[in-house]
Amino acid sequence: MSDFDEIQELLHKKADFQARIKLIPYDGTPEIKEQSGGKYLYMRKRVAGRLTSTYIDAYSEELYQLLLRNSKELHEFKKNIRHIDKRLSELGYKHSELAPRIIMNLDFARANMKSNIYDQAVLEGVATSFPQTEDIIDNGTVNGMTSSDIQKILNLKHAWEFILDTDVIQAKSDYYLLSHIAKLVNEGFFQDGGRIRGVPVSIGGCSYKPPIPVESIIKEKIQEILDSDKDDIDIAIRLCMYCMKTQIFIDGNKRASVIFANHYLIAHGQGFLVIPEQHVADFKKKLVAYYEGENLEVISTFLKEKCWQNF
Repeated sequence: MSDFDEIQELLHKKADFQARIKLIPYDGTPEIKEQSGGKYLYMRKRVAGRLTSTYIDAYSEELYQLLLRNSKELHEFKKNIRHIDKRLSELGYKHSELAPRIIMNLDFARANMKSNIYDQAVLEGVATSFPQTEDIIDNGTVNGMTSSDIQKILNLKHAWEFILDTDVIQAKSDYYLLSHIAKLVNEGFFQDGGRIRGVPVSIGGCSYKPPIPVESIIKEKIQEILDSDKDDIDIAIRLCMYCMKTQIFIDGNKRASVIFANHYLIAHGQGFLVIPEQHVADFKKKLVAYYEGENLEVISTFLKEKCWQNF
């Protein structure tokens, strides 16, 4: 592996750990305090040199064990990040300053992340409302939804946080980044959801049968799209549509393709691309038509007019 490839892989891993840290609701070490005959759980943490203690809830063994597991996971993630930073330093990697436009775009995408995740969940047929989606993103769970749907929303959060990392946004929008995004959106459903598909798949309501993908061809096609002289939004749409139609992975192709396209678009300071809830039905019709041979420009025009948010 070349130094460049290793740096890219390390940056992906670091952003993955950082995204996982954000999914852990409490930071610190759990402690039990007894007050007025009752037992209560707190999280102890040192902030700016001072030891703080934050109240969590009344004591229960289940919650206490959960807090212990969270604390252990957080410790491991932070240790892994320190090791990665040390290795990046050994390889001579230095964090680059982002252009002001890209920083603004990152803020724009973060501010809209909950609504974007909700729209993507609707596109995937997840039975959720925006308040439910918001609750899952903030708290990791919600009543009245299946564990499968909750997992899909958490995976979308994880994948969005990954691409919005300041190191990852500087990485190339290549096949390896796409594979890692697919792994994140498929987490909990497939052992290795970022591995290229090796079995036939069919697409419901569509006569198109995607052939078994070939890794070398996919890499060449993605590079060909990146090297084209099109506008950034057109390149992002072509990346998205190519990856969707090719059905590179066993599942999660629409989710991974949209987030992959957004990595490219945000990295170039050109807003973001998500299919809003009110346009999902029209998009699905146009997507089937595109799969079955309709010119790319039809769905591309639709995406630019209805789904592209810029600033």
